[in-house]
Amino acid sequence: MAWTLAVGARGRNGRMDPMQDTTSTRICLVRHGETAWNSERRVQGHIDIDLNAAGEAQARAAGHSLAAHSFAGVYSSDLQRAWRTAQIATAGLGLEVLPTPALRERHFGVLQGITSQEASEQEPHAHRHHLARTPDYDYETGESLLVFAARVMAGLEQLAARHAGRTVLAFTHGGVLDVAYRAATGRPLEAPRDFPLPNAALNWIERRNGVWRLISWADSSHLQQAMDELAG
Repeated sequence: MAWTLAVGARGRNGRMDPMQDTTSTRICLVRHGETAWNSERRVQGHIDIDLNAAGEAQARAAGHSLAAHSFAGVYSSDLQRAWRTAQIATAGLGLEVLPTPALRERHFGVLQGITSQEASEQEPHAHRHHLARTPDYDYETGESLLVFAARVMAGLEQLAARHAGRTVLAFTHGGVLDVAYRAATGRPLEAPRDFPLPNAALNWIERRNGVWRLISWADSSHLQQAMDELAG
């Protein structure tokens, strides 16, 4: 199932018209597969956690769906969970995966490595700001939402400019997807999240005439199950 939003030269099913504007660049964003810390509901941030067995299976399943598309380039966060997902999912595409630090997850500072319950007890101040999505709060040692969003969107702008008029594949994290969705729909950074961010789902956005738009979101039809991202 995927969320779709028809805009521009798309039909009712959210697919691009074959005569799409050549200034349009499409990006398929894939969140990494499941990790042990995902299953424990533990904040990962920049801590480098690998996939678990379920995550590897999700990456293989994503690869089957991605094989139906053609990509001009493949990029990935250099954190292991995204990088490993990219390596597994693109094994049959014949394209090199390029490490891209701009696609890294947000640095959650003092919350990294702990669960939401632990955060509420050990770091109540940071936990309150996390739940409130305070734009300029940086978790004492991490990234504020404003700094993180600027980093993410600068990276996506670079990919769109590099592959103008073509389609790009990028493996990344829930926080990055959160920012991209808001940029493509005009939803404020501080607004509560009301859209899904499942592991290994396919999320399509486009850059057309200087504007980001949503094509389809959270397509997990290739997956038996996938966990949503933590709140915040």
